[in-house]
Amino acid sequence: MYIIMLGAPGSGKGTIGNEICDKFNLVHLATGDIFRDEMKRQTELGKKAEEYISKGNLVPDEVTIAMVEGKLDKLENVLLDGFPRTIPQAEALDKYLESKGKKITAVINLDVPDKDIITRTSSRVICSNKECGASYNTVFMPPKVEGICDRCGSPLTKRKDDNPETIKERLDVYHQNTEPLIEYYTNKGLLESIKINIYSETTKEDTTNEAVKRINNRK
Repeated sequence: MYIIMLGAPGSGKGTIGNEICDKFNLVHLATGDIFRDEMKRQTELGKKAEEYISKGNLVPDEVTIAMVEGKLDKLENVLLDGFPRTIPQAEALDKYLESKGKKITAVINLDVPDKDIITRTSSRVICSNKECGASYNTVFMPPKVEGICDRCGSPLTKRKDDNPETIKERLDVYHQNTEPLIEYYTNKGLLESIKINIYSETTKEDTTNEAVKRINNRK
């Protein structure tokens, strides 16, 4: 099974992706984790990626594709989070899976309005203990004690880039480069779009259950 998670930065695709992985026993393959691993091990691809990331530039499609394919060679039953980001990446993934006799099961798109993402993300705080990594939201999911992690008791911090201006910039990049994938996968009959209103009573469990139901309908 191969599931793709789509959604703007801050839409919750990482969180919902983890829940889907638990339900279907999938490997959660996030592009950011792949980059960090390759750069830490100083592989040839990692060095190339680091050249671009260190300058604040996007990693070229060919480097990203090679990294992901290298991981997929060793795995089956995968949820892809952060890949593909562009049409060329999607086309490369199609060709790769076809060469292996595999295919995409479903593409789950979390549809959240930009204004909601800005509100949600700018009020996000995370545990300073990297081994814990718990995430909270001061508006929608606050910790029991202000500024303190429920799990481990460590102080909560705010990411430097979780401010409205930076979030808007990330959303602009998403709309330009990644949003075209919605039409791409719609035309292939693979897209399952789930609308999320962060002000409603819809919970993480509700969204997960809806995604699971739609995936099961395609199995």
